Amino acid sequence: MKGDRIMQRELYIRFASKMYGVCLRYAANAEEAEDILQEGFIKVFKKMSSFRGEGSFEGWIRRIFVNTAIEHYRKKIYLQPITEHEENTVEGKYLSVLDSLAEKDIINLVQKLSPGYRTVFNMYVVEGYTHKQIGEQLGISEGTSKSQLSRAKQILQGLVQTFIERRKQVP
Repeated sequence: MKGDRIMQRELYIRFASKMYGVCLRYAANAEEAEDILQEGFIKVFKKMSSFRGEGSFEGWIRRIFVNTAIEHYRKKIYLQPITEHEENTVEGKYLSVLDSLAEKDIINLVQKLSPGYRTVFNMYVVEGYTHKQIGEQLGISEGTSKSQLSRAKQILQGLVQTFIERRKQVP
């Protein structure tokens, strides 16, 4: 059993930083991200024997952390549907100004989204899930996933504009 603990420690040292970044994208704050990180590593350690060597080991670990974050979210479900009219209006206005921000700034802005918006945004934009897959994972309709993403983009646009305006005011 001592060898298992050494292996666990080495895995933690090697992957904790990257997986914490994954957790931060889904969490409301650093404390919640740390909880998800801990839950994720427990699952990795328990499921170690199920890794079949298909694909990268890091990718396998990452998937466990994404799923752990999604499960964490599901425990809190905070979805806020919007109308189809609002969705269409938002899509037309969304501009990608996120490119001009540092990664930590983007993470901080995404963390300001409600858990429902943040989760759908991360799953679609960062992880590459389809709306159908998001709906299946979260137990919501495809349309709700689309409206959550649309609303998240609208809110992020406002947060980014405010952030940029504040940054311009600082000499």
